[in-house]
Amino acid sequence: MNIAVIYGGRSGEHEISLISAAAITRGIKKENKVILIGITKNGKWYLQDDSEYKRIIDDSKAAFEIKEDPAKLISVIPGNGTESFTLAGKALKIDIAFPALHGTYGEDGTIQGLFEMCDIPYVGCTHLASSITMDKEKTKMIWQSVGLPVVPYVCMKRSTVLDSTLYDAFIEATEKELGYPLFVKPCCAGSSNGANKANNRKELSFAIMEAFNWDHKVLIEKAINAREVECSVTGNSVTYAPENDIEDVVAYIPGEIAPSHTFYDFDAKYNDPNGARLLIPAELTENDLEKIRKTACAAYKALDATGLSRVDFFIDRDTKAVYLNEINTLPGFTPISMFPKMCDAAGLNFEDLVDLLIQEGLERFNSKKNLRTSR
Repeated sequence: MNIAVIYGGRSGEHEISLISAAAITRGIKKENKVILIGITKNGKWYLQDDSEYKRIIDDSKAAFEIKEDPAKLISVIPGNGTESFTLAGKALKIDIAFPALHGTYGEDGTIQGLFEMCDIPYVGCTHLASSITMDKEKTKMIWQSVGLPVVPYVCMKRSTVLDSTLYDAFIEATEKELGYPLFVKPCCAGSSNGANKANNRKELSFAIMEAFNWDHKVLIEKAINAREVECSVTGNSVTYAPENDIEDVVAYIPGEIAPSHTFYDFDAKYNDPNGARLLIPAELTENDLEKIRKTACAAYKALDATGLSRVDFFIDRDTKAVYLNEINTLPGFTPISMFPKMCDAAGLNFEDLVDLLIQEGLERFNSKKNLRTSR
């Protein structure tokens, strides 16, 4: 089978993608042929040499590099199925694409829509689920609509910032409704890019302006004195059947993050090896662990998620209340990432996890092929 691993991209998480993609590539069973496609920060797609594959396989700590060879520039012809990707007019046969892209233009439904237009099987959530879950406000609205608990929040749009009267009224209303401290984050960015904690109005204004560098909508949440718990989920929430082990929705052993930073920011996640302690399982009772698993599945299903997601929770240290924080449909696959670690703790090792995700993508594609698209 020809598996295209696609990485890099026009995202603030470009460098993390290079690490995740390398780990995924090492996890693909060796009887498959791996086609490496690197996307530069300006959005150009380049086929990578076989030597890059060998370098990554031979060095378990290496991250991908993207070589920009004009002779290896890839074009896409939608509708050509497994031969939609071409190099110098010659088709690259791809049986399934594994996007190892985090954040914008990779996790937000854009590349998933391209795969749909090309008619190529792919790993992960559909274009619709990907685009919805990338927007933290819309995700919370859906969870609220089915009675799932979320942290109290408000959403500010750029149009509010452009009107000083509206802005002042919004800030006053937010302070009255939520109080301090507050967490401020872009609605559609990942890895805590642009996220800050505000303890007063001056810090809030700074945090809002920083978040608007990343998106046109900003989420402002009540800061919870919280423990951070995560849960990995796989499966197809739309078509799964209990007897189908590949598409069955499964929640794995929840883990807990104990950050040494003020909160679990970008540096704590990726740069500081001592940025956080990762506890698997989370230090909870078996009943509470099961509650997390059930809520994670409910959150996953409410969004019609498929393939994989990491569902993140807050547990209030004072009230013990459990809140859904967010969902990540293409979570990190770095050596210290929680998603594969939680699966492994449940007995699903890395190579089998990668294979499961590939098989689920193929199952979903084949199931969709049976649907009618015209009379």
